[in-house]
Amino acid sequence: MYKLSSRSEARLLGVDSLLIEIVKEAIKTSPYDFGIPREGGYRSAEDQHILFLKGASKCDGYKKKSYHQSGKAFDIYGYVDGKATWNVLILTEIARHLQAVAKDCFNTDLEWGGDWVSFSDKPHFQIT
Repeated sequence: MYKLSSRSEARLLGVDSLLIEIVKEAIKTSPYDFGIPREGGYRSAEDQHILFLKGASKCDGYKKKSYHQSGKAFDIYGYVDGKATWNVLILTEIARHLQAVAKDCFNTDLEWGGDWVSFSDKPHFQIT
């Protein structure tokens, strides 16, 4: 049984309360521990634009906005043996668990960036 760290909770400030509840519930029974990266929660237009300029996002924050800017998205990383990981198999297991908890406990469809056809964003989740 895992618990969201206070640092990860703080990184969710500005994220939709339903998403926060899904994350808090899912981590309790997750197959792996996970956390929220530094830019993994709400983003201002300026923050989003910086990620765009670094090549870390396809959204520029102004003309093309990210779901993070409306608080309708969050990112995760796996946490194994005291270290962050973006291992595809681990992220996939966490993702399927998050989606199941969202559906079963909150009657909500959680979209995972790992399921996208045009490109894959395995740390990303959103509600539309």
